[in-house]
Amino acid sequence: MTPRTLTCLVDEVEDLTPDVFRVQLEGRPEAVAHAPGQYLELKLDDATWVPFSIANAHGGDGVIELHIQHWPERENSALLRDLVQVASRLTLRLPGGDCVLDPDSTRPLLLIAAGTGFAQMKAIAEAALAQDPAREIDLWWAARERRQLYLERLPREWAETYPGFRFHPVTELAPEEPWTGEGVIGHRGRIDQALAAELDDVSGHDVYLSGSPGMVYAGVDVLASLGLQASRTFSDVFAYAPRDPLIPVTGSLIREGRE
Repeated sequence: MTPRTLTCLVDEVEDLTPDVFRVQLEGRPEAVAHAPGQYLELKLDDATWVPFSIANAHGGDGVIELHIQHWPERENSALLRDLVQVASRLTLRLPGGDCVLDPDSTRPLLLIAAGTGFAQMKAIAEAALAQDPAREIDLWWAARERRQLYLERLPREWAETYPGFRFHPVTELAPEEPWTGEGVIGHRGRIDQALAAELDDVSGHDVYLSGSPGMVYAGVDVLASLGLQASRTFSDVFAYAPRDPLIPVTGSLIREGRE
């Protein structure tokens, strides 16, 4: 799709945690059309456009959902917070990005996110489940502590509703109460450590990763020893922070936590 610039109504701003808020925008359905996994750029001023993953699959209703991390010490973050609270309309440029759900693939999905990287995985999961409610999907979502999994209830609902969906919350700090629930498998530590300890073979999966370049490439390096296929691995990081080789040839990596 060719990127376009448009103005959308600010329909709702909701605090999900003290650090993350959700913004719901409304525009003409045909103007906000996007593929699941794409992002938009939000105009702060004439010289500043800030990218955000679109957190919902296109439903034909003109709704755009964003999950925004608020960093009080960052000037752009403070400007953005003030803008969405007072503005009735925002100027957007969309869609962007090639990390999108392949509509022709029926392979199991391995979705890996950290923090608000969940927004991109949410859109991909919504579209995949709408296309095939029985599809095998494993969503891994990492945060330092449980409260930062700001929409934990949503993947829990998917795990309860769809037999092929499993939710893997990963926290560096132990939660106050143990993880429970149908299709919910909790892990402690860094996301790359958890993947190395729990997974065996990902050669048959489509893999999507969303987070910082460090997190994404740490995950890629672990999965490379588990049969990861470069042609079936997707992340926006590959475009804005590329490395060579993208996926190392490493059949002999020792995985942390395994012999």
